[in-house]
Amino acid sequence: MPEWDSTQYLRFEEERTQPCRDLAARIRMERPASIIDLGCGPGNSTEVIAARYPEAALTGLDSSSAMIASARQRHPGWQWVVGDIAGWARGGEPHDLVFSNAALQWAGDHARLFPQILERARVLAVQMPANRDAPAHRIMREIAERRGIAGDVREWHTHEEGYYYELLAPRCRRLDAWVTEYLHVMPDADAIVEWYRGTGLRPFLEALADDAARERFVAEYRERIGAEYPPRADGRVVFPFRRLFFVAYR
Repeated sequence: MPEWDSTQYLRFEEERTQPCRDLAARIRMERPASIIDLGCGPGNSTEVIAARYPEAALTGLDSSSAMIASARQRHPGWQWVVGDIAGWARGGEPHDLVFSNAALQWAGDHARLFPQILERARVLAVQMPANRDAPAHRIMREIAERRGIAGDVREWHTHEEGYYYELLAPRCRRLDAWVTEYLHVMPDADAIVEWYRGTGLRPFLEALADDAARERFVAEYRERIGAEYPPRADGRVVFPFRRLFFVAYR
């Protein structure tokens, strides 16, 4: 079964980290004493928070031991924990700032999870992909349906913006929320495939029986992506990616 690969994920480190910087810049909080980064991955998001709040005690939590190993190698002096976000939300230590960049879309039952997380934070800052209906995701689902594995795939999910307003606004004194669509300029359509091999394609590949089946899935996906995202006049490809942000203040 494919494991989280920090090297694959960080092939697009700048593009993946920019939304994290944009989220951190919008937080209205002075000198938090303790911060936890939920779904910290290889630590690139934790680095952004550390730069914003250098005096805070930082903890990075991720369910992937490979990602935590990569984060620990980058910053051996910081606290890194292998753990499940839902488990932490049920009984984890409270923090002044709970930060999560592109991770909570993997967690289920947002109606229960988000209030639990908010209870353990003075401020909750979250960014999640909001492009499930984009062509790159639609194509994954269509191929999975044709190959008979659609029911076995644990996809990421994000509700529409109003859902999180209704869920969080009654529980906090202030809620800032916004959506940004990033236009990533890729060298070619193959780069979009490589982008998703590090994230969104993983559940589809995990649902397949062996490496040969995975390679056939990726080959078909690459062909469809090439047709959906044609090159521009300079040969490069524009890859739109929509993201949802919010900062909740208790």
